Amino acid sequence: MNYTTLLFDIDHTLLDFDATERAALRQLFKDEQLEWTDEREARYRKINRSLWQALERGEVTRNEAITSRFVTFFAEQGRTVDGSQIDARYRTYLSHGTELIEGAIELLYVLKGKYQLYVVTNGVAATQHARLKGSGLAPYFDGIFVSEETGYQKPMPAFFDYVFDRIPDVTRDQTLIIGDSLTADIQGGITAGIATCWFNPGHAKAPVELTPTYTIERLDQLVTVLETKEEVR
Repeated sequence: MNYTTLLFDIDHTLLDFDATERAALRQLFKDEQLEWTDEREARYRKINRSLWQALERGEVTRNEAITSRFVTFFAEQGRTVDGSQIDARYRTYLSHGTELIEGAIELLYVLKGKYQLYVVTNGVAATQHARLKGSGLAPYFDGIFVSEETGYQKPMPAFFDYVFDRIPDVTRDQTLIIGDSLTADIQGGITAGIATCWFNPGHAKAPVELTPTYTIERLDQLVTVLETKEEVR
Protein backbone atom coordinates (compact mmCIF):
# COMPACT_ATOMS: atom_id res chain seq x y z
CA MET A 1 0.00 0.00 0.00
CA ASN A 2 1.40 3.38 -1.00
CA TYR A 3 1.39 6.52 1.13
CA THR A 4 -1.24 9.09 0.25
CA THR A 5 -0.76 11.64 3.05
CA LEU A 6 2.50 13.30 4.15
CA LEU A 7 2.79 15.25 7.40
CA PHE A 8 5.73 17.66 7.51
CA ASP A 9 7.37 19.24 10.48
CA ILE A 10 8.83 22.62 9.50
CA ASP A 11 11.55 23.81 11.90
CA HIS A 12 14.87 22.09 11.21
CA THR A 13 13.07 20.11 8.48
CA LEU A 14 11.88 22.60 5.85
CA LEU A 15 12.85 25.91 7.49
CA ASP A 16 16.27 26.71 8.96
CA PHE A 17 15.23 27.59 12.50
CA ASP A 18 18.82 27.99 13.70
CA ALA A 19 19.37 30.88 11.30
CA THR A 20 15.99 32.39 12.18
CA GLU A 21 16.59 32.09 15.90
CA ARG A 22 20.06 33.60 15.71
CA ALA A 23 18.85 36.63 13.76
CA ALA A 24 15.95 37.20 16.17
CA LEU A 25 18.19 36.87 19.22
CA ARG A 26 20.73 39.29 17.81
CA GLN A 27 18.02 41.90 17.30
CA LEU A 28 16.61 41.29 20.77
CA PHE A 29 20.04 41.60 22.39
CA LYS A 30 20.58 44.83 20.47
CA ASP A 31 17.26 46.17 21.75
CA GLU A 32 18.24 45.31 25.30
CA GLN A 33 21.78 46.66 24.86
CA LEU A 34 23.18 43.28 25.79
CA GLU A 35 26.42 42.34 24.08
CA TRP A 36 26.16 39.36 21.76
CA THR A 37 28.40 36.41 22.56
CA ASP A 38 28.37 32.81 21.43
CA GLU A 39 28.17 31.78 25.09
CA ARG A 40 25.03 33.80 25.67
CA GLU A 41 23.42 32.39 22.55
CA ALA A 42 24.27 28.85 23.65
CA ARG A 43 22.88 29.48 27.13
CA TYR A 44 19.59 30.83 25.77
CA ARG A 45 19.26 27.85 23.43
CA LYS A 46 19.83 25.43 26.32
CA ILE A 47 17.16 27.10 28.46
CA ASN A 48 14.71 27.22 25.55
CA ARG A 49 15.32 23.61 24.51
CA SER A 50 14.81 22.39 28.07
CA LEU A 51 11.48 24.20 28.34
CA TRP A 52 10.18 22.92 24.99
CA GLN A 53 11.13 19.37 26.00
CA ALA A 54 9.20 19.88 29.23
CA LEU A 55 6.25 21.10 27.15
CA GLU A 56 6.39 17.98 25.00
CA ARG A 57 6.26 15.91 28.20
CA GLY A 58 3.28 17.91 29.43
CA GLU A 59 5.15 19.32 32.43
CA VAL A 60 4.61 23.00 31.57
CA THR A 61 2.10 24.96 29.51
CA ARG A 62 2.99 26.64 26.22
CA ASN A 63 2.62 30.07 27.83
CA GLU A 64 4.92 29.09 30.69
CA ALA A 65 7.53 27.87 28.25
CA ILE A 66 7.63 30.94 26.02
CA THR A 67 7.56 33.52 28.80
CA SER A 68 9.80 31.93 31.44
CA ARG A 69 12.65 31.30 28.97
CA PHE A 70 13.47 35.00 28.80
CA VAL A 71 12.83 35.64 32.49
CA THR A 72 15.33 32.88 33.31
CA PHE A 73 17.89 33.93 30.71
CA PHE A 74 17.91 37.64 31.55
CA ALA A 75 17.91 36.93 35.30
CA GLU A 76 21.24 35.16 34.75
CA GLN A 77 22.47 38.35 33.06
CA GLY A 78 21.47 40.36 36.13
CA ARG A 79 18.34 41.83 34.56
CA THR A 80 14.62 41.68 35.32
CA VAL A 81 12.30 41.58 32.30
CA ASP A 82 8.62 41.18 31.53
CA GLY A 83 8.57 37.69 30.04
CA SER A 84 5.38 38.16 28.03
CA GLN A 85 6.40 41.52 26.61
CA ILE A 86 9.88 40.52 25.56
CA ASP A 87 8.61 37.24 24.10
CA ALA A 88 6.08 39.10 21.95
CA ARG A 89 8.87 41.25 20.53
CA TYR A 90 11.09 38.21 19.97
CA ARG A 91 8.31 36.37 18.13
CA THR A 92 7.84 39.35 15.85
CA TYR A 93 11.49 38.98 14.86
CA LEU A 94 11.08 35.21 14.50
CA SER A 95 8.16 35.68 12.11
CA HIS A 96 10.53 37.32 9.63
CA GLY A 97 12.72 34.21 9.46
CA THR A 98 12.14 32.47 6.15
CA GLU A 99 15.48 30.75 5.48
CA LEU A 100 14.86 27.39 3.83
CA ILE A 101 16.56 24.05 4.34
CA GLU A 102 18.33 23.12 1.11
CA GLY A 103 15.96 21.39 -1.29
CA ALA A 104 12.73 22.21 0.56
CA ILE A 105 10.90 24.03 -2.24
CA GLU A 106 12.18 21.60 -4.87
CA LEU A 107 10.90 18.64 -2.85
CA LEU A 108 7.43 20.09 -2.33
CA TYR A 109 7.21 21.01 -6.01
CA VAL A 110 7.75 17.33 -6.89
CA LEU A 111 5.27 16.07 -4.29
CA LYS A 112 2.45 18.58 -4.83
CA GLY A 113 -0.51 16.96 -6.53
CA LYS A 114 0.73 13.44 -5.90
CA TYR A 115 0.07 13.40 -2.16
CA GLN A 116 -1.99 15.20 0.43
CA LEU A 117 0.55 17.53 2.09
CA TYR A 118 0.09 18.93 5.59
CA VAL A 119 2.18 20.83 8.12
CA VAL A 120 2.27 19.53 11.70
CA THR A 121 4.29 21.86 13.90
CA ASN A 122 4.69 22.88 17.50
CA GLY A 123 4.95 26.60 18.13
CA VAL A 124 3.10 29.88 18.13
CA ALA A 125 0.48 30.06 15.39
CA ALA A 126 1.03 33.62 14.18
CA THR A 127 4.79 33.09 13.94
CA GLN A 128 4.56 29.79 12.09
CA HIS A 129 1.91 30.98 9.61
CA ALA A 130 3.93 34.12 8.85
CA ARG A 131 7.11 32.12 8.23
CA LEU A 132 5.36 29.61 6.00
CA LYS A 133 3.85 32.41 3.95
CA GLY A 134 7.02 34.46 3.77
CA SER A 135 9.16 31.50 2.74
CA GLY A 136 6.83 30.52 -0.10
CA LEU A 137 6.04 27.14 1.45
CA ALA A 138 2.40 27.76 2.38
CA PRO A 139 0.84 27.27 -1.10
CA TYR A 140 2.20 23.73 -1.31
CA PHE A 141 0.16 22.51 1.66
CA ASP A 142 -3.44 21.39 1.87
CA GLY A 143 -3.59 22.36 5.53
CA ILE A 144 -1.47 23.63 8.42
CA PHE A 145 -1.76 22.34 11.98
CA VAL A 146 0.01 24.36 14.68
CA SER A 147 0.02 23.17 18.27
CA GLU A 148 -1.27 26.48 19.64
CA GLU A 149 -4.37 26.21 17.44
CA THR A 150 -5.01 22.51 18.08
CA GLY A 151 -4.69 22.81 21.85
CA TYR A 152 -2.18 19.95 21.88
CA GLN A 153 1.44 19.53 20.87
CA LYS A 154 3.50 16.77 19.34
CA PRO A 155 4.06 14.04 20.45
CA MET A 156 0.71 13.92 22.28
CA PRO A 157 -1.71 11.38 20.75
CA ALA A 158 -4.44 14.03 21.01
CA PHE A 159 -2.52 16.25 18.58
CA PHE A 160 -2.54 13.52 15.94
CA ASP A 161 -6.17 12.61 16.66
CA TYR A 162 -7.03 16.28 16.04
CA VAL A 163 -5.13 16.22 12.74
CA PHE A 164 -6.68 12.99 11.47
CA ASP A 165 -10.16 14.14 12.36
CA ARG A 166 -9.66 17.06 9.95
CA ILE A 167 -8.00 15.44 6.95
CA PRO A 168 -10.51 14.06 4.44
CA ASP A 169 -10.30 10.44 3.31
CA VAL A 170 -7.17 9.70 5.33
CA THR A 171 -6.04 6.39 6.80
CA ARG A 172 -3.15 6.03 9.21
CA ASP A 173 -1.52 3.15 7.37
CA GLN A 174 -1.20 5.39 4.32
CA THR A 175 0.30 8.32 6.24
CA LEU A 176 3.96 9.25 6.76
CA ILE A 177 5.34 11.94 9.07
CA ILE A 178 8.64 13.62 8.15
CA GLY A 179 10.59 15.54 10.79
CA ASP A 180 13.89 16.07 12.56
CA SER A 181 12.81 15.55 16.17
CA LEU A 182 12.99 12.07 17.64
CA THR A 183 10.85 13.10 20.60
CA ALA A 184 8.19 15.17 18.82
CA ASP A 185 8.00 13.70 15.30
CA ILE A 186 9.25 10.13 15.53
CA GLN A 187 7.83 9.34 18.96
CA GLY A 188 4.64 11.15 18.00
CA GLY A 189 4.31 9.17 14.80
CA ILE A 190 5.00 5.84 16.51
CA THR A 191 2.42 6.57 19.19
CA ALA A 192 -0.10 7.65 16.54
CA GLY A 193 0.41 4.42 14.62
CA ILE A 194 1.83 5.95 11.44
CA ALA A 195 5.07 5.49 9.51
CA THR A 196 7.93 7.85 10.34
CA CYS A 197 10.75 9.42 8.35
CA TRP A 198 13.57 10.97 10.35
CA PHE A 199 15.36 13.90 8.70
CA ASN A 200 18.84 13.43 10.13
CA PRO A 201 21.44 15.56 8.31
CA GLY A 202 23.71 15.42 11.36
CA HIS A 203 24.06 11.62 11.17
CA ALA A 204 22.87 11.15 14.76
CA LYS A 205 22.01 7.73 16.14
CA ALA A 206 18.45 6.94 17.19
CA PRO A 207 17.79 4.83 20.30
CA VAL A 208 16.29 1.42 19.64
CA GLU A 209 12.94 2.38 21.13
CA LEU A 210 12.65 5.29 18.69
CA THR A 211 13.75 3.57 15.50
CA PRO A 212 12.09 5.41 12.59
CA THR A 213 10.61 3.60 9.61
CA TYR A 214 12.97 5.52 7.32
CA THR A 215 15.95 7.82 7.78
CA ILE A 216 17.11 10.45 5.31
CA GLU A 217 20.02 12.87 5.42
CA ARG A 218 18.91 15.09 2.52
CA LEU A 219 15.41 16.15 1.65
CA ASP A 220 15.65 14.86 -1.91
CA GLN A 221 16.05 11.33 -0.53
CA LEU A 222 12.40 11.40 0.51
CA VAL A 223 11.43 10.92 -3.14
CA THR A 224 13.35 7.64 -3.18
CA VAL A 225 11.66 6.56 0.05
CA LEU A 226 8.24 7.23 -1.42
CA GLU A 227 9.05 5.49 -4.68
CA THR A 228 10.58 2.37 -3.17
CA LYS A 229 9.43 2.38 0.48
CA GLU A 230 12.85 0.99 1.30
CA GLU A 231 14.87 2.40 4.16
CA VAL A 232 17.41 5.05 3.14
CA ARG A 233 20.41 5.39 5.46
